[in-house]
Order: sequence, then structure tokens, then C-alpha cells
Amino acid sequence: MVRASRFPLILITLLFVIVFSVGLAQAQEAESLSKPGSIERVDRTDFPALYLATPQLQGDAVWMVQALLRDMGYEIEPDGVFSQSTSEVIRLFQVANNLAVDGRVTQEVWERLINDEPEAPCLTQPEGEAKISIEIDVVKHSLIVFSDGQQIKKFPVAVGKSSTPSPLGEWKIVQKSYSWGNGFGTRWMRLSVPWGIYGIHGTNQPGSIGYSASHGCIRMRNKDVEALYPLIPMGTPVRIVENGQIFPRNFKVRNLQRKAYGQDVVYLQSRLKEKGIIFDNADGRYGVMTELAVKYYQKWHGLNPTGKADAETYRSLGMIK
Repeated sequence: MVRASRFPLILITLLFVIVFSVGLAQAQEAESLSKPGSIERVDRTDFPALYLATPQLQGDAVWMVQALLRDMGYEIEPDGVFSQSTSEVIRLFQVANNLAVDGRVTQEVWERLINDEPEAPCLTQPEGEAKISIEIDVVKHSLIVFSDGQQIKKFPVAVGKSSTPSPLGEWKIVQKSYSWGNGFGTRWMRLSVPWGIYGIHGTNQPGSIGYSASHGCIRMRNKDVEALYPLIPMGTPVRIVENGQIFPRNFKVRNLQRKAYGQDVVYLQSRLKEKGIIFDNADGRYGVMTELAVKYYQKWHGLNPTGKADAETYRSLGMIK
């Protein structure tokens, strides 16, 4: 009788231990998730490497990759988490594009993702139809829409922080998409920036509008980007300036030549245009036309016409002392 009476007590004790252990494990897991650094966030837009990791990589960069893949027709729903299923879709993309198949997002994968989309058409509108353009000023936190050079709309925006600035330059709209979701709001319009994924989009942080708060993209209130979206055809020129200009307060010298790209290429192109050498957009790509423009400038200013931008060329252009 004594042994029989002990059995329920032992069973109750075991159940208590099991329940307590499960609860403790859940509490520890929740605590670990709440600790700073337990989630690896990747919000940069400059082609960051993405891969399977513990803890899993999460953030805007992951969301961008997933949204780009979905827009291409791959079966994936953006959730901002680089999971095994996301890695598998990357593998499919790599196979389809003759890339090394490892499920990782490298710079080569990023570049193929943005170049694999249908090329943006030239902005040719029927005669008599107004031509639309956009100017964004990162100091004034404003986006202005022009029709045949006349202002028709103006919106407040958020731009990049000092650590992740918005790209100054002359770009084009090369992709449009509905409902990227999450921090990208209800509309997305990608810019033709060659060194990262930048766009004009909505936001789930409307309180950031009017500030330098983003990772480089141009944020708008959802209602504003929804009003803007139908006005903007593919190929629309977008000029991003700082107090009306495309030149920084501090310029760092880097020797540039054909096939280079970056924000410093934009500054060089912009300064050449200011000097009256009109060749193409200040789009950050050091191509044939930029090389010819540099040669032309060098030739007519007594410099060795190499087509390569060096300290002597920058000094002659007034970019450095």
C-alpha cells in the first residue's frame, strides 16, 4: 500500500520537472533572442554578403534579395530572414545563371540579380506629351516632380544617414513594383545606381520622414509614394543632389579609369559637366564616354591625355587643392 501511494507522487514530481524544464528552456530562448547581437541584422544596400548562419541573418538586405527573386517569378515570399529555403532559391538562381552554386549571395549574385531584370526602356514619350523628371535634395529632405521643367508635385522624404548616405548623381527608374512590404512600404521604384540597391519606396516608419534616417534609400509616406507611383514611367530621370549640387564637402582622391564605378566617379562626371563637357549622365559608371570626356579635358588643358583621372586631373578640375 505504501509503494502504491508513492507512485502518483513520483508521477506528479516527474511531470513538474518536465514542465519546469520546458518553461526554463523557452525562457532562456526568449532571453537569448532579446539580447543585443543575438540576431545578425544586415540592412546595408551596398551588395552585402548573405549566407546561412547561426543566428540567421535578417534585415532589409535579405528582404531586397527575396523581393527581387519574387519579382522574377521565383516561388518565395519576402520575410527578411535568410533561411534554408531562401538559400535553396538562391541555388536555383545560380544554376539558371551559370554561377557557382553555393546558396550564398555574393556581389556577383547581386549584380546578376539587378542586371537580370528587363532593361529599362529609353524614356521616349509621344510628341506633345510632357516629360517627367524627379529631383531629390538630401539636405532639404524633399522630392520634387517636374513636368517639362515645371514643378508639379513636392513631397517630404527621408534620406540616408551620414554612415549610409543616399547616392548623389543622375539616375533612372529601372524597376517598379507593388508591395515589397516591411520597411519598403506599398510601392518600390529602383534607381540605376551601379554599386548597390537603392530606390524610392514607402515605409512602416512614417516618423522618419523629414530626417536623414535611412540606409541610403529614399523613404516616402505610403500615401505619398502611392500618389507618385502612377506618374513615373520607367526610365524617368532622377537627380539626387546636396543643396542643389552633386559634389561633397570632402573629396577623397582615387585614381579612376575605364570600368571603375562609385560615388567618386559621379563627382568627376558632374564636375566635367560643370566645365561644359556634356557627354552623358553623371551615373557613376566610368565607361567609354567618360573616358573620352576626360581625354578631351586633359588635351585642352595641357595634361597628358590618358583618359584616366588622377590627382593632376582633379587639381586642374578644382576638385582638390
